[in-house]
Amino acid sequence: MWANGKVILAMTIVGSSVVVGKLIIQSFPVFLANELRFLVASAVLVPLWMKVEGFSVLARKDYLSIFLQALFGVFLFNVLMLNGLSLTSAIEAGIITSTLPACTAALSVFLLKEHFTRNIGLGILMAVFGTVLINVTSISTIDLPSLAGNLLILGAICCESLFIILGKSHSKRVSALTVATLVSCFGAVLFFPFAIAESRSFAFKEVTFAEWGLVVYFGIIVTVLAFILMQQGLARISATSAGILTSFLPLSSIVFVLSSLFLGEKISFLQCGGFVFILGALYLLSKPSTQIG
Repeated sequence: MWANGKVILAMTIVGSSVVVGKLIIQSFPVFLANELRFLVASAVLVPLWMKVEGFSVLARKDYLSIFLQALFGVFLFNVLMLNGLSLTSAIEAGIITSTLPACTAALSVFLLKEHFTRNIGLGILMAVFGTVLINVTSISTIDLPSLAGNLLILGAICCESLFIILGKSHSKRVSALTVATLVSCFGAVLFFPFAIAESRSFAFKEVTFAEWGLVVYFGIIVTVLAFILMQQGLARISATSAGILTSFLPLSSIVFVLSSLFLGEKISFLQCGGFVFILGALYLLSKPSTQIG
């Protein structure tokens, strides 16, 4: 029960990052914003890690797995998510993130050989249909930037699914604190060269105190706290179960409430329809079913 609660809380925090990320990219370029975020996270985690556990020597396969977790779940996820948010609305992005459970379930079947059930199959189909429905407006009005943004968000969700599955693969051998620390350090290294290039033309003096506060929130709450909670939860539940619990990312209502309050965005009928289908997918994925084959 506690493991489920940790994953739910982690996803609720990540849900807020969709809107916070939309606000951050209005002030910072993508790579610089992420480099600052992971520098803040590393500055918190490394001293804590050394004090609590000391320097941990891991097996080579665990270092590789954690690096891939950082590559997909940190570097590519944030590049795709933040660039996607610059092209589409936070509401559409929030709805598309609802496909995360279906995506994680599908990849868990193929990569971790977890059981494939009828409900998983139907849930995946409903999630795909809901995502298509969300994008109907962009296609019918030839809103190519919005459509491209939605596809980038979908790519980010695939990366997040890989992050969950890779995290599950070493969750029982490596502590949550070690994983969070190494992922943050790898993230800072991956973003560094691109952030340096962007920083040369960036006016740091024009950044407000509130904008720096968003970076700190991203670094400490979204990165440190959410990473540790997620990894602790993954150590006790299956990747498919974790995927189902990621439904709390959009269902936390943070995306919808904050998008309306701070970004002035409106929810269309088709977006609501797409969300209903994705909710149906979440319901199917949460129900037990007979195994296929």
